[in-house]
Amino acid sequence: MLLGLTLLYVGAVLFVNGIWLCNRIANKEVAVLNFLVGFLSFLIACYLVFHDPQDARAISTGAFTFLFAFTYLWVGTNQFLDADGSGLGWFCLFVSITALAVGLSTLDGLGANFGLWNLFNWLAWAALWFSFFILLALKKDVQKRVGGYTLFCAIFTGWIPGLLILNGYIAM
Repeated sequence: MLLGLTLLYVGAVLFVNGIWLCNRIANKEVAVLNFLVGFLSFLIACYLVFHDPQDARAISTGAFTFLFAFTYLWVGTNQFLDADGSGLGWFCLFVSITALAVGLSTLDGLGANFGLWNLFNWLAWAALWFSFFILLALKKDVQKRVGGYTLFCAIFTGWIPGLLILNGYIAM
């Protein structure tokens, strides 16, 4: 159920950030949801990492969750401070490479319950965070395209899977 909770709110923050990237919402207004989801993801990651120090899978999941929690907290801080996001962009490159590696590592479990879905999510997130790198660190004029892709990821990698898990249609 923690995965469903996390994905639902990741879907929400990506949805709002996608709309923001399409210039429909002001920076400081979006900061609130980034802080909320960043803090929630941080708490979930802490629980996963520290609840059972012998559970390697939980620690791994928590470690990867921290990457996204820090992203949302950093986005919220940049929005509130009106920072240009260059440092965040370089962090996004690190996250995208890590997400790609995690996605590729799921190839072993494609036959498992949610192996294909897991692969799709990680590869979609790797591409999304790489697009954030291009936008923020390299300063390329791709904001509206990144906004559209962020909305796609919000719906198909966060919101819908989160709802399905929380409503019991998918058992994790």
